[in-house]
Amino acid sequence: MEKATSITRRGFLSGSGLALTAMLGVNEPAAGQNAASGVKTDATEAMASLIWDLVAANRILADQDVLDGYGHVSVRSERDAMRYLLARSMAPEITSADDIMEYDLDSNPIDGRGRAMHSERFIHGEIYKVRPEVKSVVHFHAPSVVLMSVSGETLRPIYHMAGFIGDGAPLFDIRKASGQMTNMLISDGALGRALAQSLGNKPMALMRGHGAVVVGESLQQAVGRSVYVKVNAEMQVQALGKRIEFLEPEEARLAGIMNDSFPKDWDLWKEKAMKR
Repeated sequence: MEKATSITRRGFLSGSGLALTAMLGVNEPAAGQNAASGVKTDATEAMASLIWDLVAANRILADQDVLDGYGHVSVRSERDAMRYLLARSMAPEITSADDIMEYDLDSNPIDGRGRAMHSERFIHGEIYKVRPEVKSVVHFHAPSVVLMSVSGETLRPIYHMAGFIGDGAPLFDIRKASGQMTNMLISDGALGRALAQSLGNKPMALMRGHGAVVVGESLQQAVGRSVYVKVNAEMQVQALGKRIEFLEPEEARLAGIMNDSFPKDWDLWKEKAMKR
């Protein structure tokens, strides 16, 4: 395994240095500058920490069999709410800090440098535009979720860990949204806007024959929700055609509050994924 997979968070933050600050457009303060220069240092460290967590999120979601080689996870920039961070087009399991790119909300790269971009990056930008509270977006193709998207049944919470699904996930159908046959990919802003409209104010939406999109008010929340969407879909697929006692809406609401950010899961998943 390449060295980057076993790097510690402290080592990453202390070693990010000029390469990271150059990538983000933040000037490194010179020795002896006054206390105001510490603001720049703090901003750089905060962004470096966010990038570290985004790398961890990619690896966690791959380790939990949520992301295949084509899914992706993004996080809204803490420096500028009109920008977001997303890895270049690559397998999430081998993502490193050098692979993280910054985009505006039209999904144009701030510093592309010829790097390959996800064709479906418009999913992220268009959702961030209309959901200011959303800080992270995940798109994935877990088989159980794809099956639910074509089953004719609504994905609903079966157990408390998926209570955030609420009274059921909306279904986005690209064929209806575009009015024509497509390759099923959200490859432009118009399709991204249509998906964001289907998502509405919900934490997730199924995408017919494609997968799902999940959002969160933090990167940690979006990752946890994505894992438990997959688990809930696996259980519901197994029980299709049988009578299922789903959570009542109020049960789902209360359970969703209790499992708001999945802190225990995040710490466990992160340690496991970053050691691989």
